[in-house]
Parts: sequence; C-alpha cells; structure tokens
Amino acid sequence: MTRSVWVKADDTVGDWDARRSRITAALESGVDWVLVDEDDVARVRELGDINVAAFRTDGDVTLVDDIDDAEADSEETEPAARPDAVVVGKEGEGDATIDLPEDFSGSADLSTLRRRDGDLARGAYVRILGQEYEQFAETAADEADYTIVVGEDWTIIPLENLIARIGEETDLVAGVTNAEEAKTAFETLEIGADSVLLDSDDPDQIRETVEVRDEAERESLDLQYADVLDVEQIGSADRVCVDTGSLLEHDEGMLVGSMARGLVFVHAETAESPYVASRPFRVNAGAVHAYVRTPDGGTKYLSELQSGDEVQIVDTAGNTREAIVGRVKIEKRPMFRVALETEDGDHIETLLQNAETIKVPTRDGRTAVTDLEAGDELLLHYEDTARHFGEAVEESIIEK
Repeated sequence: MTRSVWVKADDTVGDWDARRSRITAALESGVDWVLVDEDDVARVRELGDINVAAFRTDGDVTLVDDIDDAEADSEETEPAARPDAVVVGKEGEGDATIDLPEDFSGSADLSTLRRRDGDLARGAYVRILGQEYEQFAETAADEADYTIVVGEDWTIIPLENLIARIGEETDLVAGVTNAEEAKTAFETLEIGADSVLLDSDDPDQIRETVEVRDEAERESLDLQYADVLDVEQIGSADRVCVDTGSLLEHDEGMLVGSMARGLVFVHAETAESPYVASRPFRVNAGAVHAYVRTPDGGTKYLSELQSGDEVQIVDTAGNTREAIVGRVKIEKRPMFRVALETEDGDHIETLLQNAETIKVPTRDGRTAVTDLEAGDELLLHYEDTARHFGEAVEESIIEK
C-alpha cells in the first residue's frame, strides 16, 4: 500500500502567513498533499511543487444548483489556479454546518460528489460526530476518490469500522494532530488508513509524520546466513560503485548478486582505513551484470543504474529504506568470485572487487572480502523466484 501525508492549510488554521508557514513546512518535509481553500491554489503553486486539494464551498445549501456554473468557471480557470482534487464537506453537511438529511439521497454534498468536474479527483470531508456521520462517510466513499474523516471524541473505533467497510472503494484519509496519531492511523486493524490529514503548525510534527509514512511503507526483509563455499580470484571486470545522495549508517548496505534469487549484503564504505577515507554514501556493489534490489521489491542491473534512480538500502536486521542514486562509477578492477550455499542447499554466486574496503557481514561481524574464506557464513536475502525485467515471476529458470 502506498501511504501519503496531507497537511490542512485552509482559512480555519489562520491568516495567509500562518497557512503559508504550514505549506512551506510541508514542501520542505516531503508531504504529498496540502488541503487549502480554492482561493489559495495559485499561491500554493508559487511556493513549490505539491499536490493541491481544495475545499469547494458556497456557504449555503445551493451547492447543487450552482454546480453547472462552477464547472463552467473551472474550464476558464488558469491552470495554476486549478487544484488536483476538489473536496466537499466544508461549510456543508460533512462538517455539520448543514444538518444531515434523514435520507442521504437528498444530500447536497453527495450530489456534488456525483458530478464530475473535468478530470479533477473528488474528495469528501466528514467530521465523525456520531454514528450517522460514520454512515455518511461510508456512503460518500462510494463516490469519492478520497474520503477524509476527522474523529472528534472517538477516533479509533470509527476508523476501524471505516477501514473494515470501505475496502478498495476510496483512499481513506484519517485526520490527525501529531505524528503519534499518524502512526496509530497507519497501523489500525493492521491494514491502516491510506493517508493522514495532519492539522498542526509544528514543523517537527510535519517532518515526523512524513517519517512515520515512510516507515509504514517500507518492507522488512528476512535475511539469512549462507555458507561460503569458495572465494576465488578471477580476472578483471567492469565494477560498479553506487554513490547515493544519502549518508548510510555503519550497519547498512545494499543487496546485490549474480542471481536474482539470492542477493548478498554488501556494506557501505562507512569504515575508516589507514589508506582510504570513508565514503558513507557509497556501496562498491560488484560487476555490471549483477542485480541490485530496488524499493518496490524489484531488481535492476547495476549497469542500468543512473543518477536519479532509487535503490533499496537495508540494514543487517532487514530494515529497509530508499536512497536516490547520485552517481554511478564503472571501472575495470580485479574481482573475486564468491560462491555460497543457502540453508536449502541452493548454490548462489556473485562477483565482488578484490579490495580491503569492500566489507560484508558474516557471523563473526563485518569482514573485508579479502579476508573472506570457505567456511565463513555470509548474510544474504534469499527468495526462490525467477525475475523477468526485474519483476518476480512464477516460472522455472536456471542461473549458474
């Protein structure tokens, strides 16, 4: 599931200076969406590149009657002033400005949702003030691309109910006020909300909520040790160093290998040595033919990587994150062929440069590849699957 973070920045949070402060913090933190009033869309576009959702309000129950005029006006709106999504519910039934009708078929908000406004995505905003509003949100989800629910006295139980009932019909966006609440929303019923709408002026809370989003999206890998069968000096090959735009920790590296089903953990060059300075952004990953694991669970050939690509970073506990490739260095270097046998008796190999700066995790700790020998146990990620253009496929394949 792809998670996202929204930040609320409409006129209820203050004047334009207050709203701009939230929007700027959202841009700097990597937030996915800001939710503003329609009049602010163009000003948000001037601040930076971010998805913009805008409340559509008329201040009374004439929403339905005025929709045709609104659609006509939207066709003439300057592109910079057009949002990526329109949201109904503010100053309407969704926020209880207007009473809910006994029969939802007479709802102005729902009628608005049913009317397409060009290619704009549609959203519903609902404050959960009671069970009837929970039912209203569930009905709105049938029409809305995004269903934003903001709990009042009760937050977890309504969210659990909506997660269980809405399913794949809509992106469920849960209102939160801090990163801790965001974490709870992403973990509720183990499935979690698709997104959160953060209502906070605190830049630290905005940043931490984005970190919670990233952690919720990341996979955790099962790593295992394989027996080293042979470490053989071979000739030279075109070796790839992957320089990322991130500083890697001492227990982090990448998963690389000659065979997609078994990718060997290679540490980043975080360690100092008497002869070479540390390069904590770099992984000396092996020869050009080898695979490297990507954040989507796929693989790429090392030879394919270029600046701007994403690669997966993993630590020795199997925790993952993503990093942007800043530079790829390919040079001819002497190589080792490292042959391994997995717990299941499968034979795995990879090529690594013959150099003391390349370190791999063994049972005995961080070990230079030049000190690796038969009988050691080396950490890797193993999955018994074939790959086609980097995607896992169910087919028989022989790699040797």
